[in-house]
Amino acid sequence: MAHRNRNVKQLARIESAPLDWLMENFPEDWEVVGKELVEATATKRPEALEAFVRSVKEAARPYEQRAQNSGKNPQVLATALPFLVRKRMAILSAQRALQAAAMGASPGRRRFGLWSGFLVQRLFFSQGLVRKPVSMRQFRWLWPLVTQKRLLMPLVQPRGMYAFYSRELIAALAHLCDGRPALEIGAGDGCLATFLQTAGVEVRATDDHSWPQNIRYPESVEKLDAASALEQYQPKVVVCSYPPPKNTFEQAVFKTDSVDLYIVITTKHQFAAGDWQAYEGQTRFQMNADPDLSSLILPPEIDPLLLLFRRR
Repeated sequence: MAHRNRNVKQLARIESAPLDWLMENFPEDWEVVGKELVEATATKRPEALEAFVRSVKEAARPYEQRAQNSGKNPQVLATALPFLVRKRMAILSAQRALQAAAMGASPGRRRFGLWSGFLVQRLFFSQGLVRKPVSMRQFRWLWPLVTQKRLLMPLVQPRGMYAFYSRELIAALAHLCDGRPALEIGAGDGCLATFLQTAGVEVRATDDHSWPQNIRYPESVEKLDAASALEQYQPKVVVCSYPPPKNTFEQAVFKTDSVDLYIVITTKHQFAAGDWQAYEGQTRFQMNADPDLSSLILPPEIDPLLLLFRRR
């Protein structure tokens, strides 16, 4: 019994463990994963990093299923453990590699110079770290002049900011809502819902407030998990920006009968955001990636992607 409980606790810990802890506690597994990571990053091609994560995930899948169906059998859990560890390592190390790439050629420098800081503040923020809708015309003029472009996202992501929204994107999203009541789930600081409200959309922002260490939740963001919010408000349109990878809440959107349109702002790197298994497994909605709207999510260095799910 003690052996079984230890394995169960280890598996539970792995699901949320940081990369450094995994490296320290499973050095042999990190040696395997780290070698594959080095080979993937050496190509300097994002698709190689994607393939690396996909390969480790596929290797872990049968063991993941056996562990789930084993009734917590200690032998099955012990066999599955290395594969699940490597899967978690692969996802976290790939995310770290992407962030390192975003830092560009200045690995030790994590502050903007006076010129780049001035331009970034003018482009993206109304004051302090309060985001504003960005003028695409101004962006096209000023962004090429920012000499430290790749420093922006690593500095703001710890504050729960994964993208910036252009005025043109907000106008296009308002047009897609077409007067229908909308719900934002996983709203974070609520800035996207605020922008949409200013554009005339009847939208409610909700979040389960589970990241208080990173995000300051304003009163306008109702503390409500996605499933409860969908059940309570029965929206026609649902919006979500940068949902966590492999989250458990997006599948509830596809099961909610009231929803006609689901708008997801995410990235082309499938392991970094979104429940792609739910996206590809659902049958009630037609999924389309919109390249024109994706180009209105900023900055382009994050490889943004806008997905539209329309009810069939």
